[in-house]
Amino acid sequence: MVAQSGRFQRGWLWLIAVALLLPGSLRAAPPPSAMSEPFLQQFAETRRFASGRPVQPQVTPDDKTVLFLRATPTSNRQTLFAFDVATGATREVLTPEMLINGAVETLSAAEQARRERMRVTSRGFSSYQLSTDGAQILVTLSGKTYVVERASGHVTVVEGSDGALDPRFSPDGRHVAFVRDNDVYQSEPAARRSYRITNGGTAKKPHGLAEFVAQEEMGRMAGYWWSPDARWLAFAEVDNSAVEHLTIADVAHPEKTPEHMAYPRPGKANAVVRLGIVAATGGKVTWLRWDAAALPYVTQVVWPHNGPLTVVVQNRRQTELQVLTVDPASGETRSILRESDAAWLNLHPDFPLWFGDGSGFLWCTEANGGPEIVEHRADGARVRTWVKPDAGWRSLAAYNDAQHKLFFAADVDPTQSHLWSVTDAAAPVPVATGETASAVETLAHVSPSGALLVAVTQTDARLPRALVLRADAALVGELPSLVPPPPFGLRAEFLTLGPQQFHAVVLRPHQAQPGGKWPTILSVYGGPTTTVVRHSLRENLLDQWLADQGFVVVRIDGRGTPLRTAAWHRAVRGDFAAVPLDDQIAGLQALAARVPEVDLQRVGIFGWSFGGYLAALAALKRPDVFKAAVAGAPVVDWADYDTHYTERYLGLPQDHPEAYERSSLLTYAADAKRGSAALLLIHGTADDNVFFSHTLKLSNALFLAGKPHELLPLVGLTHMVPDPLVTRREYERLRDFFAVHL
Repeated sequence: MVAQSGRFQRGWLWLIAVALLLPGSLRAAPPPSAMSEPFLQQFAETRRFASGRPVQPQVTPDDKTVLFLRATPTSNRQTLFAFDVATGATREVLTPEMLINGAVETLSAAEQARRERMRVTSRGFSSYQLSTDGAQILVTLSGKTYVVERASGHVTVVEGSDGALDPRFSPDGRHVAFVRDNDVYQSEPAARRSYRITNGGTAKKPHGLAEFVAQEEMGRMAGYWWSPDARWLAFAEVDNSAVEHLTIADVAHPEKTPEHMAYPRPGKANAVVRLGIVAATGGKVTWLRWDAAALPYVTQVVWPHNGPLTVVVQNRRQTELQVLTVDPASGETRSILRESDAAWLNLHPDFPLWFGDGSGFLWCTEANGGPEIVEHRADGARVRTWVKPDAGWRSLAAYNDAQHKLFFAADVDPTQSHLWSVTDAAAPVPVATGETASAVETLAHVSPSGALLVAVTQTDARLPRALVLRADAALVGELPSLVPPPPFGLRAEFLTLGPQQFHAVVLRPHQAQPGGKWPTILSVYGGPTTTVVRHSLRENLLDQWLADQGFVVVRIDGRGTPLRTAAWHRAVRGDFAAVPLDDQIAGLQALAARVPEVDLQRVGIFGWSFGGYLAALAALKRPDVFKAAVAGAPVVDWADYDTHYTERYLGLPQDHPEAYERSSLLTYAADAKRGSAALLLIHGTADDNVFFSHTLKLSNALFLAGKPHELLPLVGLTHMVPDPLVTRREYERLRDFFAVHL
């Protein structure tokens, strides 16, 4: 009887759990607005209004042509185009069909993982490389690498490139290097031969590939580097044998073999990386020597023309780094620059940037309170500042050595960005693109001569445009975009809020009349790597659509986000749970005092990744403020995320266990006395960045604490959601959830 009763109880609990998992279970029917939505279909099919936009432009060395990739408006399959500078005409020059004759494109698991790290969802040609002289194009497709002669259109399959990763031209354009079977190979396309350069690489100790945290967190995708004369290669050997290997199983297909990946979690073993130099023909390896025990992270490697092989290394706690120059013959290194910060050092992967004559380099430092671009001599001695720390530096756009000119994006207002150029230590000058004052501008490419540049610009009223400009900013033309116009514009108001002057954007329903109160939704990220309040039509369209469903939608950038002062950014040191959430609430309360439509009695919150973490945290920690939350792919326990990201902000768990305890969602979920807002968890079951196990842990903790919630698994999807139908259904579900609970 007891056993039978227990079995009945377990069965009843199982039925409840299944009901919670099923979409639409145990909740009111969706409102009439939940009918098929044309905007969502367009939004999903155009990959958030990105398909059909020209990307990755490159100006040929003769300044006659701009090459670029583009898909059709409702496809992610990219082909290569050429824009004629003289006539403004555009023609398609290379398609996948020309290479594989209509066969189905396939990707290896390794290539899929690499694209996941790069956040690439395109197919066809996801990238291409132009040889230094502009005569050849290198592309990969369906596991093979091809070299295309621009003049004749002749195509050569790179010998031995089946399943190759990271193929790249040598500086002289005569050879192609790539990684296959865990070693670096070189091919001579003209001679149709290839040979192994490194030896002894294994699955646990590959040669020529960047380790997981380098790709995911450091901005370093490369694991090998050509010498300028094409006679040598430097390469990384990544020893993952001590790294914890995690498993990703396709729960919908238990017959498939699970994938295993080296994923270092905080406080545990990282990959051991060492660098070697080998002749391009293979042979003896010269291993570089530095204090790798103290500085184990290899964050950047550059081998510039007329400059030394240069390596940037960092300590595990990310409070110190050194710039090392290398003697290739002996492997000896010499430190020419040191940085330290009591909290953490941000990495700037574009630096060091060596001058073409090897006389010195540019470096980005935050030692004086903000990103500052400083010139150093070849021996590391500081010379002068090119861009001051209060300029609002965003990113390097390009450096043109012929003109000794640096192009960069910057603005003192974090919600926008404009293009600037600076020559030597003269005052920076704006690059006139003809856009309005409130815009987000980046520079996609500068030609080798400096005569042409391609600028990408977007505003609140216009989708991104790629403008071809001359050096004096005179407009040559626009790379044609096929992206259809969205069916509506923004009803947006940008504000600064409260004593902290939080930047915020408010999106009202187009149909809203003055005097009414509307349920309010925070669209949040809040993490230390990005901001969300920007003057961009494309980035705010989904929130405007949600507002038009009957909400006021708000974005707020609080402390801990970048693009302000170093102190502002470092406010989250040791605690992800306090400052980010407190600032969202403070900003929301300040907003309500200025925007009467905001109803503080009906507030919801949603976000993805760190934003998903913050949304779930809001539901669990402050249900007095938030009535409903949608958390997408949340990091639940930071002890389960990767080393380089987590330890940068929270420290090592052995040193700061309290930081992990107060930042974990499990701390608040397990508290049965603490209430909880209505919570919907969404997560891809194949996520290899924030593993699905995060959400399962949270769901289990909530279940055991007696806290109802809903769970929507995205079967087979990763941290990105590229599938149009899934995207559409996901946001329909989000809308319906908030309509019911607010």
